[in-house]
Amino acid sequence: MTFLTFLLFTGFVAAFAAWKLRKDSLQSQDGYFLAGRSLTGVVIAGSLLLTNISTEHLVGLNGSAYKNGAIIVAWEVTSALALVLAALYFVPRYLKMGLTTIPEFLEKRFSGLIRTIVALLLILSFVATLLPIVLYTGALNLEDIFEISQLLDISRKEGLWLSIILVGALGAVYAVFGGLKMVAYTDTINGFGLLVAGLLVPVLALMSIGDSNPWEGLLAVFRNSPGKFNVISQEAGVGPGSRSAILPFEVLFTGLIVNQVYFWAMHQSIIQRVLGAASLKEAQKGLLFTGLLKILIPIVIVLPGLIAFYHFGDALYDTPDRVYPQLVKMVLPKWLTGFFVAVMMGAVLTTFNSALNSAATVFSLGIYKRYIRKGASERSLVGIGKWTSFLLAVFAIAVAPFVGDAPEGLYQLLQQLNGIFFIPIASVITAGFLFPRVSSQGALAGLLFGFVFYVVLNYLLQVDIHFVHLWGIEFVLNIALMHAVSVFWPPKTRFVMEDARKVRLEPWKHARAFSAFLVAFTILLYLFLGNV
Repeated sequence: MTFLTFLLFTGFVAAFAAWKLRKDSLQSQDGYFLAGRSLTGVVIAGSLLLTNISTEHLVGLNGSAYKNGAIIVAWEVTSALALVLAALYFVPRYLKMGLTTIPEFLEKRFSGLIRTIVALLLILSFVATLLPIVLYTGALNLEDIFEISQLLDISRKEGLWLSIILVGALGAVYAVFGGLKMVAYTDTINGFGLLVAGLLVPVLALMSIGDSNPWEGLLAVFRNSPGKFNVISQEAGVGPGSRSAILPFEVLFTGLIVNQVYFWAMHQSIIQRVLGAASLKEAQKGLLFTGLLKILIPIVIVLPGLIAFYHFGDALYDTPDRVYPQLVKMVLPKWLTGFFVAVMMGAVLTTFNSALNSAATVFSLGIYKRYIRKGASERSLVGIGKWTSFLLAVFAIAVAPFVGDAPEGLYQLLQQLNGIFFIPIASVITAGFLFPRVSSQGALAGLLFGFVFYVVLNYLLQVDIHFVHLWGIEFVLNIALMHAVSVFWPPKTRFVMEDARKVRLEPWKHARAFSAFLVAFTILLYLFLGNV
């Protein structure tokens, strides 16, 4: 029954997406990489949620919540603030310029060299961090819930390898043959499934604890460990103990906000969905609806970890990334387990094939067309994009089994590695929009300095500063260095943002009011949870 419900839902998602694409042309540049610029707000929101929420969140964040409490909720609720900024400031400008990739803006603003370096950093970040970790956490869930190694009478390690190959191959098929539109439609269905299935886990768990009364169950979980519900961390951000801290409260006001703005307003795999919007109105709807979902999503990716502590105590402290699969097996009936694993598989596939599609877009348009075959046709670029997706998928499958030994959990590992790439790129894009006096030479200096600064301080010198604080320090130093270099090599021309007239630019009439609601809701939520 578990396997049957898994196959039924997975098959339905694939069939529905294929049916929606039956009349679409995927041979053009916009058709394959940007879904023909036809995505609506609801599809964008579903796709953004699933591109972001995958098993590294369900497994990693719940594992961290089980071990460290609700302090990691900041990774989610502060996203709403960044999504507001993306909707009101960045995306109107992206759509006005008719961009296909973020590096394309950097070429318009600075130079082709800056575009190429950022394109290579983006592809490297996908291959070195996101893709392998997503594959591993997906395989971990399949192994722990389906017990593949026992069914096939093989070792657990071999079972994980088999699951990684299965998930990676299926994800590559979606990305290679369906393009962005296939990814977006499968995201939307799986997004709805994730919300339903993800909410069922804590609800059923709390009903079990509270004798069919979820509120009584929640009170029992709270009384068992009230300290774990507080979102205000007392950890040190600087000095002894800061390197092993999970998320000191003060980092919310330094590097965390920089990271959130980069991820939601500048990261290719996120912004590519928005660049495929039918209009600015639909893009803003999609971003702001996602902001609302991100405020509510801790019920799915934090609360189960707190419930798991009630059940397991500290028995799984050494293996926190196994907590969530164990809780799922405990509380879900057999027929629902298959549906849940299908949704989990969908979440993995979504993030995986989204990253593949984005990397293929960046490589095809930013590197292949610029340096290898300048006269390449759109059909040729689509073909190169497909081969890029395939090769990156193979590489990620080969690397994935070796990322499972992170001492603080896989989500924490992912965030630490992301800092190598995210902050230098964020500082250059920010300078491109806000500081017209920064030149291409200044941007180049900022990129190189930021990359070296974080690697040296966090990994070589291992300074007693939390890695998120290092992000904030690096960002400020990057901006200062870019200005200093630009004094000696000033920009030769002033950048003018031209209207490419690719989509309608009328804003959503409720964008500002909805944004104000999200900001107020986020602040009130934090004030309330900080006093639990």
